[in-house]
Amino acid sequence: MKPMNDEQRFTEAPEATESTINDYGVIGDCRTAALVSRSGSIDWWCLPHFSGPGFFAGILDRQRGGRFSVAPADQSQGSQHYIAQSNVLQTVWPAAGAQLRLTDAMVIPDASKAGRLLAQRELLRSIEAVDGPVEIDIYYAPRPDFGSADIKLKRLGAYSWGCSYRDHFLLLHTDLELELTDDARAVCGRVRLDPNEPRYLSVTYVRNDMAVILPLGESARKRMDATVAWWQAWSRHCSYEGPYRSAVMRSLLTIKMLSYSLSGAIVAAPTSSLPEVVGGTRNWDYRYCWLRDSAMTLEALLAMGYAAEARTYLAWLLHATQRTRPRLQVLYDVYGHGNIREKVLDHLSGYQGSRPVRIGNGAWGQKQLDVYGSVAMAALRYVEGGGHLSRAGRRMLRGLGKTVCRQWQEPDRGIWEIRGGSHQHTYSKVACWVTLDCLLKLADQEHISVPVEKFRRTREKIANTIEQQGFNRETNSYTAVFGEDIPDASLLLLTYYGYCDADDPRMVGTFEYLERHLSHGALMHRYTLDYDGFDEGENAFGICSFWAVEYLALAGRLDEAIERFEALLGYANHLGLFAEEIDVTSGALVGNFPQAYTHVGLINAALAIDRASAEKIRSQESGARGQE
Repeated sequence: MKPMNDEQRFTEAPEATESTINDYGVIGDCRTAALVSRSGSIDWWCLPHFSGPGFFAGILDRQRGGRFSVAPADQSQGSQHYIAQSNVLQTVWPAAGAQLRLTDAMVIPDASKAGRLLAQRELLRSIEAVDGPVEIDIYYAPRPDFGSADIKLKRLGAYSWGCSYRDHFLLLHTDLELELTDDARAVCGRVRLDPNEPRYLSVTYVRNDMAVILPLGESARKRMDATVAWWQAWSRHCSYEGPYRSAVMRSLLTIKMLSYSLSGAIVAAPTSSLPEVVGGTRNWDYRYCWLRDSAMTLEALLAMGYAAEARTYLAWLLHATQRTRPRLQVLYDVYGHGNIREKVLDHLSGYQGSRPVRIGNGAWGQKQLDVYGSVAMAALRYVEGGGHLSRAGRRMLRGLGKTVCRQWQEPDRGIWEIRGGSHQHTYSKVACWVTLDCLLKLADQEHISVPVEKFRRTREKIANTIEQQGFNRETNSYTAVFGEDIPDASLLLLTYYGYCDADDPRMVGTFEYLERHLSHGALMHRYTLDYDGFDEGENAFGICSFWAVEYLALAGRLDEAIERFEALLGYANHLGLFAEEIDVTSGALVGNFPQAYTHVGLINAALAIDRASAEKIRSQESGARGQE
């Protein structure tokens, strides 16, 4: 290894390779996550947890956001892959007669090392030249609090540099010869790596604690290997052997990575303000936990064989919702706190100029009646999977039913969090029906005690109202809002929730109406472009596109479901990851990334195809026996 000479020393930041959302992989430790581009740059990392302050946010502003780049001196993009059945990422670049291999992991502490001094978080980067020497550039520039903090890096010995921000401390430790830039705001260097001699960069984080410098060399390799082994051991618990297992497994690994191990919560995405339309204003913070997809998430976990994760997730749901009972909020943070104030970061330019950049999410204060149905269905799915409800959980669920009986007739903002006025949303009424239907099923199975007759009468009233006001006879479809003709992809869930059979003429008509107005090939928008009051339009919504697959499978239209599903898989990035939305013109990923609930949709769509395929085989076998 040879250090840079004086002529090679950086006095200002090197030019950053422009990366799109498609170009990123993600690493994490079930507490926080970082985005790693194909050019070797960590452009997003919040600490100490998903919704904490950003220390690297270069994806939102190349100049101010902060980044940590390791790449060949020519700054080219490499190829990426995950080490099999893990969330440890490798980026590989070809070089003249050689190869540069970068391995990135968020280290998961080995439980057997209890009592050993460990950092609260460690991001570990292993760099190796293969078959020949390679010259690399390194640039490490943390920018705490999304670039708003004015910090200086301080050398702590020959190979370590510290960064303090309030009670946060970030430390870089390496076995490479690097230097501070003149302004002390970055550490950088150009280094020639000799072949087959791995080098390491370890970034450790503590808060309100002593800084920890972890050993490198063989010890770092063991931490990397242990992290790979942990993920692979977790993956082996997957019981799914159906079609598209590779895509399902990557989705499962992504969902697990986006779970917060200290509470069981699952964040929608680890990022904030990645735009739904590039250059637009729909730039929201998704580093929180939404209730609306809880039933689908829990079902996916149970079906894949992860009962422990499902139990922990439901426990978090019931704990978080107790904080605001009898009212449920739309979203909570990983600890179950609900006051999530929205703030605009004016100093950041945004992803490809998409402003405003926001942190926090103002939707927390909205009224959305659909969340009651999601939580009740999650509880029912859990019990049907062999789980048991605590006394506090039973009491909380009973309170949800009483709240729905009082509020179901009220207008709300709907599942899509429209930031205009409240309306009588059809899907919200269906979700209220689902709440009571699930609680009545739990009562029939003697899992909870509820006022049965009251819940039954109210359930019937809700259904009658939906049929009279939520179904438009002219369009032959259920619609987004009572008395209107607005299409809404959430209506595909009427079959999933058991409100309306897939082959019911009203449901068939609804699917056909949604196809005409919302579909773009295999992709599906969630509503028409002008519905939410924004004037820049919107792209196709990932989970809605998979809902359409699931509906087709439930309707027995297996060939259509398979064709659509396989077309959707083609929109994943090179690592099999999906964002919130997909640009219908270019096919590019847009919105926050990776999006947990797009991956939940993928899993449940694959499950629906698997079940429909098995049902088709049973039907064919039954028909063959009947002809004998």
